[in-house]
Amino acid sequence: MATASPSVFLLMVNGQVESAQFPEYDDLYCKYCFVYGQDWDPTAGLEEGISQITSKSQDVRQALVWNFPIDVTFKSTNPYGWPQIVLSVYGPDVFGNDVVRGYGAVHVPFSPGRHKRTIPMFVPESTSKLQKFTSWFMGRRPEYTDPKVVAQGEGREAPRKAVFSVHGLTSPRALALVHIKGT
Repeated sequence: MATASPSVFLLMVNGQVESAQFPEYDDLYCKYCFVYGQDWDPTAGLEEGISQITSKSQDVRQALVWNFPIDVTFKSTNPYGWPQIVLSVYGPDVFGNDVVRGYGAVHVPFSPGRHKRTIPMFVPESTSKLQKFTSWFMGRRPEYTDPKVVAQGEGREAPRKAVFSVHGLTSPRALALVHIKGT
C-alpha cells in the first residue's frame, strides 16, 4: 500500500514597499524580513531585503518613495504561524550614524487579490534619563538585535521589568507610516 504524502498549499507574496512618511527625517532606507511558523518553508524568492536610500519628495506629502519589490513563495501544511512581514527603517542621526527610525509588522493578507497595508512604525526608547543621555552621547540608540521580535508575541502576557519602553500611537513618531502594496 502506498503512503500518502501530506498535502501542502502555497502562498505567493509579491508586491512592493511603496512609500513612507517620516515627517522628521530624510534619507532613509528600509529592510524587510518575514516571520513565520515552524510548518512554513520558503520555496522561492527572498525572505529578506534592503532598499536604496531615498529622499523626501518635493510635493506637499514629502513622501519617501522606495517602490521596493517583494517576491517570495512559502509552502505549508498548516495555516498556524501565518507569515508576517517586518519592516525596519533606518537613517542617519546628527553624527552620521545609521540609527533605527521605525519598526513595524503586518500579517500577509489571508485572501487573494490586491491589498494595500499601512503600517504604523515605532521605536524603542531608553527608560531612564541616564540611559537616554548615554545613548545620545555615544551615538548608539536602543534598537532590537533581531527585528523579528516585533512580530512575535512571546513574553507580552506577563509583566516584567522593561529595558526599553516603546513609543506608541500618541508619539510624534506614530506619524511615520509605511505603505505596502501587493499585486
